[in-house]
Amino acid sequence: MTNKEIAQHFGLLADLMELHNENPFKIKSYAFAARHLKNINPPLAELSIAELEEIEGVGKAIAEKIFQLTKTGKLELLEKYLNITPLGVVDLLQLKGIGPKKIAQLWKELDIESIGELEYACNENRLIELKGFGTKTQANILEQIQFINKNSNKFLWANLEELANEIVAELQEQYPDMLVSTCGDFRRKFVTLEGIDFLIAEEDKAIQTAIFEKYKQYPVHFEYCSQHDFYLKLLELSSDKEHYGFLSYKIDVAVKYTSEKAIYEAAGFPFIAPELRDNKLEWKLAENNQLNDLIELKDIKGVVHSHSKYSDGANTLKELATYCKEQGFEYLVISDHSKSAFYANGMKEENIIAQHAEIEELNKQLFPFKIFKSVESDILYDGQLDYTDDVLKTFDLVIASVHSQLKMTEEKAMQRLIKAIENPYTNILGHMTGRLLLSREGYPVDHKKIIDACAANDVCIELNANPYRLDIDYSWIGYCQEKNVLISVNPDAHNLRGVHDIKYGVSAARKGGLLKENTLNSLTKDNFERRINNKNR
Repeated sequence: MTNKEIAQHFGLLADLMELHNENPFKIKSYAFAARHLKNINPPLAELSIAELEEIEGVGKAIAEKIFQLTKTGKLELLEKYLNITPLGVVDLLQLKGIGPKKIAQLWKELDIESIGELEYACNENRLIELKGFGTKTQANILEQIQFINKNSNKFLWANLEELANEIVAELQEQYPDMLVSTCGDFRRKFVTLEGIDFLIAEEDKAIQTAIFEKYKQYPVHFEYCSQHDFYLKLLELSSDKEHYGFLSYKIDVAVKYTSEKAIYEAAGFPFIAPELRDNKLEWKLAENNQLNDLIELKDIKGVVHSHSKYSDGANTLKELATYCKEQGFEYLVISDHSKSAFYANGMKEENIIAQHAEIEELNKQLFPFKIFKSVESDILYDGQLDYTDDVLKTFDLVIASVHSQLKMTEEKAMQRLIKAIENPYTNILGHMTGRLLLSREGYPVDHKKIIDACAANDVCIELNANPYRLDIDYSWIGYCQEKNVLISVNPDAHNLRGVHDIKYGVSAARKGGLLKENTLNSLTKDNFERRINNKNR
């Protein structure tokens, strides 16, 4: 064990002790050791306890711990604190500029236990009002987290999209005649990935080497083939084995095809988009002539589930509504947090009255665009919604979501969710499992029972389009459609940029085979209003 590694152990020990508000004198002692030991010249692992004690600033207690660490590979006191600290909280210590005390604050006051949860909280502006933080600190934390995400081993599809597009554009600019495309899990729009796969029609080894060297620091992999085989190989690498195997039996694989569409035509099928090629429902959609009925981004008519400065959004209601109108949407469902969401500046009753008055005025100014009065009501621990019926009935629609006490058994989660679904004021069930991809597992639920309950109570289910959520998982969309439960593809936007997260939700929805006719916010403004009025009356 090197001196640097030993110093790192003491540094982590000091941080964890400060995180748990332990004796400041001991914390300073271990922090000093961490700074000092990495600069010692003799290898500490080769010294006896007596020799270690002679080192300036070490002392008997630390000498014994160094000796223990070098002989066993573990530091008992450090192991004690590691055992009582969530692993994700330990990961937060790598962030610079906030320190253990602030991390303890995030953990204890906002229940943040991972870097992903912290990034999500930053995107929802939850740190701005937290004592000792503020806008600048939040921005610095978010910048650090984004750097960490770019260098981690697994990625969200959304975090790789820009890089993939840049590499394709650069290669096509440098080699104008080259056929190049993404392929693999990225092109099939898996929600989480280990990297980006590319297929390139290039057999020149020198060019292949040059491409590898240029992009070797990125999470990318390149496959090469001849121009003759490009589209057949692209289809193979952008499909699962069953899909490609079924198709390959129906075509002549020796033919040079000019597109993937041409391959499907040769097999007697319409073109099937890569995100559908998993041999679960694509052939049924093709047989029923429904491939063209799948939801597309252009079909989304309204922005459902967004937050303004009335809770934890970054923009005023007018700014958000004006922006949505400029983007071509017909309506905005503003769904600020309810009062129990204190961490998100949830709306008290008097704020609701003020917001509704502003909505009435803005609807006159922005006509024919319309703002619908909504709320993202916390589902409390007993399954009740977060306002009395007298308050709930003032909204056009209610999105019911779990935000607190997420560590539940399946029995408790189901009791809580079913009761909320059965509330007559619930229109949409928000982010069903509470998951944050790559950061937090969702609480356990019986998806079928929840979907059945939504069907019985005329409740829609949200596909939360935030790329960290994508919840409900696309794999359950088929069952939702069987039960005639509408899906609402919602950005959960906390700023203007967040509105565009709808595209990630649409990608996931298409992967699950969601049809336009089964998408709540594909309805025009008037039809949407009729739909929610039918539920509410």
